[in-house]
Amino acid sequence: MKFTVQPWAPDYGSPGGAEDLEAPEANVDVEVEASRWAPITVRVAPAPEVLFVDGVRRIDANLWIEEDDGTPMLALAASYAAGAVLCNHRAEVVGTEVRRGIFTAAAGAAPIATRHARYEVHPTTGVAPEELWLGLQQRMGELEGQVAAAHADAPLIVVDGPLSHRRHVAGAVGYIKTQHVQYLPPNLRPILGKLGPGDRTPLFLTTTSWSRFSWYQKLPLTGGGPMDGIVRAEMTADHDVASARRTADLTASTLSRFASAGHKDPRAPQNLYPIGGLERRLHHLLGDRDLMYRSLRVAASLLSLP
Repeated sequence: MKFTVQPWAPDYGSPGGAEDLEAPEANVDVEVEASRWAPITVRVAPAPEVLFVDGVRRIDANLWIEEDDGTPMLALAASYAAGAVLCNHRAEVVGTEVRRGIFTAAAGAAPIATRHARYEVHPTTGVAPEELWLGLQQRMGELEGQVAAAHADAPLIVVDGPLSHRRHVAGAVGYIKTQHVQYLPPNLRPILGKLGPGDRTPLFLTTTSWSRFSWYQKLPLTGGGPMDGIVRAEMTADHDVASARRTADLTASTLSRFASAGHKDPRAPQNLYPIGGLERRLHHLLGDRDLMYRSLRVAASLLSLP
């Protein structure tokens, strides 16, 4: 397989958003009628044990793969990893996995072996950069599921980010730190500014290609405005409302214990301590991107030798 490495920065042009650009219409009457919406003060004990699951991904290089007829096809050479940290009386990393792959729709794509790593081929259904990135997201979500499966009996499993590519993590709650999309209708949005630390909103239901229960909750923080510390959580709608309510209460009660402080994390309080520590561990395991980039360029140059 003949390929070339683009000389500009690997992240150039890569999509970075994890959430939908537009929120679907929400059914806000599933737990409480819209006319009776108010902050819910949670009065349940935190989970005795919680499993936090996270994944990281990185574009090592953008490639052009030459098909047999000479047609150049875009490809991403990427590294990705997933891990889990189990928290009870202490925090323990209980699993990490690292993978590297070539994401492309090129029919002639083949694995690339470099001095430092081997990149396996992961075919994608489209050729646009967004579709290649989607393939990477999907593989990372599958790897998160594999890591979480060994500890699926934890009373609460929290996956960092939306569940769109992670729905196979059975019973998981998706944890969304940033709120770029408004899921609630305008008349209900003021409730977010009224939430106290540990409070949550009633459940609401949204449906796209899959259905999910969601709720907002507020983490404890020192200072800040009424919207600071607001996060959204979600779970698949493969449960009844009563079960979803219990999970929402347990999540709201538990996550407050892990909220970070501003002097330790610039993304406080949303970047929970176990997730922040796991992210650092996984990024370290990915290795040095400059080294991976150079090794890919060397591999490409060797193919062009007579």
